[in-house]
Amino acid sequence: MSTRYPFTAVVGMDDLRLALLLNAVSPAVGGVLVRGEKGTAKSTAVRALADLLPVVPVVAGCRFSCDPVSPDPGCPDGPHADAPGAERAARMVELPVGASEDRLVGSLDIEKALSEGVKAFEPGLLAAAHRGILYVDEVNLLSDHLIDHLLDAAAMGASHVEREGVSVRHAARFLLVGTMNPEEGELRPQLLDRFGLTVEVAASRVPEQRVEVVRRRLAFEDDPAVFAALWADEETALRDRIVAARTLLPKVVLGDAALLQIAATCAAFEVDGMRADIVMARAATALAAWAGRTEVTSEDVRQAALLALPHRRRRNPFDAPGLDEDKLDETLEQFKGEEPQPDPDEDPEPDGPGDGGPGDGGPDGGGPGGGIPPQGEGPAPETDGVPEETPAEAPAPAPAPQAQGPGAGERAAVQAAEPFRTKMLSVPGLGQGAAGRRSRARTEHGRTTGATRPRGALTKLHLAATVQAAAPHQRARGRTGPGLVVRRDDLRQATREGREGNLVLFAVDASGSMAARQRMSAVKGAVLSLLLDAYQRRDKVGLITFRGRTAELALPPTSSVDAAAARLEQLPTGGRTPLSAGLLKAHDVLRIERLRDPSRRPLLVVVTDGRATGGGADPVALAARAAQLHAAEGTASVVVDCETGPVRLGLAGSLARELGGTAVTLDELRADSIAGLVRDVQAEQTTRRAA
Repeated sequence: MSTRYPFTAVVGMDDLRLALLLNAVSPAVGGVLVRGEKGTAKSTAVRALADLLPVVPVVAGCRFSCDPVSPDPGCPDGPHADAPGAERAARMVELPVGASEDRLVGSLDIEKALSEGVKAFEPGLLAAAHRGILYVDEVNLLSDHLIDHLLDAAAMGASHVEREGVSVRHAARFLLVGTMNPEEGELRPQLLDRFGLTVEVAASRVPEQRVEVVRRRLAFEDDPAVFAALWADEETALRDRIVAARTLLPKVVLGDAALLQIAATCAAFEVDGMRADIVMARAATALAAWAGRTEVTSEDVRQAALLALPHRRRRNPFDAPGLDEDKLDETLEQFKGEEPQPDPDEDPEPDGPGDGGPGDGGPDGGGPGGGIPPQGEGPAPETDGVPEETPAEAPAPAPAPQAQGPGAGERAAVQAAEPFRTKMLSVPGLGQGAAGRRSRARTEHGRTTGATRPRGALTKLHLAATVQAAAPHQRARGRTGPGLVVRRDDLRQATREGREGNLVLFAVDASGSMAARQRMSAVKGAVLSLLLDAYQRRDKVGLITFRGRTAELALPPTSSVDAAAARLEQLPTGGRTPLSAGLLKAHDVLRIERLRDPSRRPLLVVVTDGRATGGGADPVALAARAAQLHAAEGTASVVVDCETGPVRLGLAGSLARELGGTAVTLDELRADSIAGLVRDVQAEQTTRRAA
């Protein structure tokens, strides 16, 4: 195995290291979600943790890592009565973003089962991660069906495989650690809540820390073995401290006063469910054990809240995670009981993983709370452990560059109206894109619609079609009695139909004709609603704006609807309407995206009143020709008609016809527009009866 970067050599990132170590002390805390920009050593720190975990006693030869003291009675490799024991290092199993379902939960050898009558099961990554770490890099990009399996295993502590009449169940209790870059999209709330703690990391802005990061990283890459040997003593000391904290953990007392503070804090921040209370209690207990104390203090509760609550406070995808620390302090003070008196022989502070020695260091970047350079190399940053720049405090994206020229007058950005639930917009036909919730597609999951000959490995057997293919050949194969002789050529793969995620590209008219304050507010509210819908349906989104003389790609296609919402909020308006430029820019973007990901089908959403007043000598004709380019390539499109007032020109409808798509008004875009019409008719009928 290649040498890992030492955990104690990670510079800064105090919150991240503390969160990981608390889970090492008490795996019941529930794992860590690490959010941060690229190049901040998220993966390096997580991988380094595995080398600090104590060895794991296992039943010799058991593929499911059963504990010899209390083996799983339902283990597929069992029973383990009087089985010899062994020890192995704790595993860190990595789940790739592109992993298949069979790789995660395990696979059944269908051919062997049919030809030999043997129910052979090959364990997956969930079995390998049992009693260890399951690490998911870029966890926000994981497919929905894999997330569902993770949720089930994390909730039940076991994995169940039910396929073609074969039932397998095995234990799957693991420390779930995920890393993600928020710019690439957010997690589903269900999975977000499964992570016990969350940490925001960012590259250090302290020059001395950055110098130390580069120095250590270069030294490690020059000779990993020598570098690791330099930190061996610190690694051993930290490993011993983890073992000591684990031993002390059962003796830690969580008093009623601390429990009241935990409950009051969760209630004050309106956290859904009770998982946050439980996680806070476990984290506070682990903090006390890590500090060498046997009673939980208010400071333990405060630190636990900072790690356990930020990701549970989001009410919608556009809310930045975070915690109001003033409100937290007020709540803790209000429900503060009698504090336990610290023993002078005990460590009074729940310090991080190091105390200013060589163990406070890092490879690719500093973290939220900065760090303590080793042996006095550089000043210690003045910090209280709070990220230098949290998403809630980050400056808003700069407004898009403004088009210059005659008639390109600019108006201030308008606040978006309240978002609403939109109608279902989908791409016609049957796709084969990434799993999602928008358009019909052939997928690995969903309802069975037919059968085909397998191409490559067989994953989903269509039993009826397989029997039908084998039945006519039984006499030729010498079968005269009961039973069925099945050969490889008879096997049939089940074809299934589900839903896919699409690329939803917004082309938003920001010209002067759209600039009326009330009108633009409604338009932004509609686009925000569509973005929320795209988030829920697991789409990629992109944003093009056009005004003045040109069109601009305000946001390249991404999985982060948060970024699109931020750009939309700062969208200025004014000037002419270069409709053709907006459509041509959309054509260029879609052409490039088709080359990058041919299986992801696009949906073009043009938000405009249809007026073309800029972009050339004959703007209307230019816009029509640009629209025909999209129609010729079969791009699915929807025009959101923003025209208002008693007199309407119907230009958006004409544009929709040129695009080969459909047009909907802002009112028709609402999912409850038809329901509202029904309510109005019913109310009118009731009034007539009463009269």
